[in-house]
Amino acid sequence: MSKIFWLMPRLLAVSLTVISVSASLTWAQQPPTVRIRGTIEAVNGPLVTVKSREGTEMKVSVTDNAAVFGVAKTALSEIKPGSYIGVSAMAEPDGTQKAFAVHIFPESQRGAAEGFRPWDARPNSTMTNATVAETVAGTGGQNILVKYKDGEKKVVVPPDTPIVTFVAGDKSELKPGAKIIIFGAMKKDDGTLEANRVNVGRDGITPPM
Repeated sequence: MSKIFWLMPRLLAVSLTVISVSASLTWAQQPPTVRIRGTIEAVNGPLVTVKSREGTEMKVSVTDNAAVFGVAKTALSEIKPGSYIGVSAMAEPDGTQKAFAVHIFPESQRGAAEGFRPWDARPNSTMTNATVAETVAGTGGQNILVKYKDGEKKVVVPPDTPIVTFVAGDKSELKPGAKIIIFGAMKKDDGTLEANRVNVGRDGITPPM
């Protein structure tokens, strides 16, 4: 009995090592993702050819169960306390985020990618996905306080800022000329790209985020 008791710390250490290595391998096996903004040039079954905003031709395989969402224009007045929004912005010297695009999530997507992070829409831009705590009209636009699990941000939304929302769509919207954004296409080992969600600009608009 005493020998087993003496061995327990070693057995625990070995078990923790195995768990740690397994977790590391699982993490390492996660395929990298690519954010794609561009225009659809061709559709051939599940394969969509996109010309990225940088001018690169990219071929993306859309999964059978892929979700398609329309990105539709909406009004600033639709941003209300309790709304879950994404703010594409540039940081001001005082730490305020000056929005250049805002998207309103449907209730079913509340909590998606919550938090504050660097963004690639523009050099040095940021993205904040958070819940609106309060909104007040100001001289430079709408002043919005948003809160997320790790903090909060003050956001100024100028009057000319594009405001969009996600609406349910279908694969028939994936056609040449459509402007799209794919937040996370998976890059496979052979270099091909696969997407299980595509966001398409409605009425000819370019997703601004």
